[in-house]
Amino acid sequence: MEYGRGPLAKAITFLVDVMTGIPSIVAGLFTFALFALLVGPAVRNGFMGAIALSVLMIPVVVRSSEEILRLVPNELREASYALGVPKWLTILKIVLPTSLAGIVTGVMLAIARVIGETAPLLLVTGFTFSMNYNLFSDRMMTLPVFVYTQYTQAAGVSAQASIDRAWTAALTLILIVMALNLIGRLIAKIFAPKRGL
Repeated sequence: MEYGRGPLAKAITFLVDVMTGIPSIVAGLFTFALFALLVGPAVRNGFMGAIALSVLMIPVVVRSSEEILRLVPNELREASYALGVPKWLTILKIVLPTSLAGIVTGVMLAIARVIGETAPLLLVTGFTFSMNYNLFSDRMMTLPVFVYTQYTQAAGVSAQASIDRAWTAALTLILIVMALNLIGRLIAKIFAPKRGL
């Protein structure tokens, strides 16, 4: 926004808009194909899941940040330039602090979008029934995949226990989203521009 103008900026904006609408499974397939080329097709790990979710988050963060930066009044930039402040320092000291609350909100929206994604995680992290805390080795169980497996594999005598575990994991996901939203609101309130009387 601050430096990006011209045909390249328009092309990037168009591609970001296209990325906003891609299904989550496409992000998982992209990540799987990328890592299959780099390290082999048999690899599944948590880092691949993080990349897949990042691919889904990037367009939301980029578009919301772009819109928030447009809301910063030009008068603030011009006043800074009039005082002889270089453009990069104006961006760092004036534009970013003014827009930080909105940028944090955009990041929270992106996190809320991806926190319940199951398809890309099932594809790139797989699932396991043992605990794995290492992002870079072996398969991992994620909360959305855990909900899916517990609900779909509920059968026999322990069917109700599996369904209860699925509901508990779903509640945990909701509580995580709520906590992240509260943290985002707190950060936005702390860093919001102070208004005079």
